[in-house]
Amino acid sequence: MAFMKVIKNKAYFKRFQVKFKRRRAGKTDYRQRKGLIIQDKNKYATPKYRLVVRFSNKNITCQIVYATLTHDVVVASAYSKELPEYGLNFGLTNYAAAYCTGLLIARRVLTKLGLADTYKGLAEASGEDYMVEEVDDAPRPFFCLLDVGLKRTSTGSKVFAALKGALDGGLDIPHSEKRYVGYDEDSKRLDEDFLRKYIFGGHVGEYMDQMKEEDADAYAKHFSGFIKEGITSDKLEGIYKKVHAAIRAKPVKTKKAKTKPASSKKWQAVKKTYEQRKADSLAKKTSFGQEADE
Repeated sequence: MAFMKVIKNKAYFKRFQVKFKRRRAGKTDYRQRKGLIIQDKNKYATPKYRLVVRFSNKNITCQIVYATLTHDVVVASAYSKELPEYGLNFGLTNYAAAYCTGLLIARRVLTKLGLADTYKGLAEASGEDYMVEEVDDAPRPFFCLLDVGLKRTSTGSKVFAALKGALDGGLDIPHSEKRYVGYDEDSKRLDEDFLRKYIFGGHVGEYMDQMKEEDADAYAKHFSGFIKEGITSDKLEGIYKKVHAAIRAKPVKTKKAKTKPASSKKWQAVKKTYEQRKADSLAKKTSFGQEADE
């Protein structure tokens, strides 16, 4: 085949189609998004829900979202920065915190939809691959799809910790156990004890003990937040169990009462009365006369 040179003349640029803004910024994978939001036409405007999981340096965000023609609508949201309210004041971005955030969003959305008592999920966190079962003579489980965004879906990723928390919380999400931490590719089996250790922060505890023996200064710097709270490796599992119980007991965030400020702010100057304007004008005239005499 002969080499064809692309001539970028006026006709070429007139027909050039610019990619979407979020594609140009590298923020959205539109092929993935289309597969997650496209709905069968015979279902009309039935929402197709997604469990959106995003990670930042200091926070984990989990949201239940559905798309419309113009925008996305957030049904419920949960953040790892809320976990201190449930008794977790440290390690808000690790594997165990991701599980807690997933559990929180599951219990929160089911409570909002009135399904919390029907679908309670897994009573106690464990490493088993749990899938909610439909209850007869009751609404079906809340179904949604996992939206990972641009995060790599490698085995053991924290995004699947949030997925595990949401599943144990009672949501119906299609998944495979092959991406959980502890899955062995050779034996094709999931090590449930290994996964349970990560859910309760056992890997963090092991690293704490190892660093404390090898380098005490590095341990004091790296785990300063744990030390401040008086946390040791043997206390982690008990703390996470209490956090899970607190989330199940009260998943809905309490709204703060709005208080009116003592003095309301006014952005526009208060309109003066006729007498005030007349007095100001007289004062200006007097000051000008005094300046002229001097």
